[in-house]
Amino acid sequence: MALHQNEVPVNEGLVRSLLDEQCPQWAGLSLSPAGAGTDNIMYRLGSDLLVRLPRTADKARPLRKEQEWLPRLAPLVACSVPEPLHAGMPTTAYPLPWSIYRWIDGDEAQPDTVQDWSAFGTDLAAVVRDLHRIDLMGATRTGDLSWYRGGHLRACDEWISRCLTDCRATVGGEIDVETLERLWREALAQPEPSGPHGWLHGDLRPTNLLVQDGRLHAIIDFGGLSIGLPDAEHSTVWDLPPQARHAYWDAVGLDDLTWTRARAWAIAVGASGISYYWHTYPEFVAECRSRLQAILTDAATR
Repeated sequence: MALHQNEVPVNEGLVRSLLDEQCPQWAGLSLSPAGAGTDNIMYRLGSDLLVRLPRTADKARPLRKEQEWLPRLAPLVACSVPEPLHAGMPTTAYPLPWSIYRWIDGDEAQPDTVQDWSAFGTDLAAVVRDLHRIDLMGATRTGDLSWYRGGHLRACDEWISRCLTDCRATVGGEIDVETLERLWREALAQPEPSGPHGWLHGDLRPTNLLVQDGRLHAIIDFGGLSIGLPDAEHSTVWDLPPQARHAYWDAVGLDDLTWTRARAWAIAVGASGISYYWHTYPEFVAECRSRLQAILTDAATR
């Protein structure tokens, strides 16, 4: 199902044609669907490769920065990250850039794959700390390395307020949107962060965290890779069980003000996801609803 306007249709036949034309050395390998997210459609190629095809021209922009920066960041991150192997060129049939990566074995972080959620939260915190401390290597918060989640909350207020209004109309009978809006406003009233910029993954939700033998093994999908302030990076811990969230908080050493802003970013991402994908992507809407409910439950106990 198309999720965005101007989405380019993708199917196995199209992928085969791209491989035949541009990667004949891999064209004979088996091909099977490997998932579809909000930005990309994926196919597993043989046993060792992954083909990733952006849904729209806007979603294709991150491929360039992944191909440029992931090889430089990978040796400095204490877990596996995607390894770009081929930068696919646009064609008449598929007028967008695409890419091939080395396949990373692992399962999404879920209750049946993680052995110890406290240890998982601590491990994730260690990776995030390492990423944020990596030298910028001349990169700046410009162009494709500038994303809203590395900026200030107030810049998003008008947009997120509309999304909260949408949520009130759609899920307001099941989720306390009034409290979510109050928490959002409380964060906006706080001083904006002024710390140094660092490298950000941008979207550390469980589907981008791969597990092996019950422990964090890899972080995938660096489409949100950017330079900026770290508050929004911490927002996805509300997608994890409380044990992981609290272990992460303690390991990173987040103060109450940073926690408040991170929670507001989690509200922003959840509310905007419900607003945008309400009619097209029910699974993602359910994920956003769970995040917002976790925020409310957590706020009631703090």
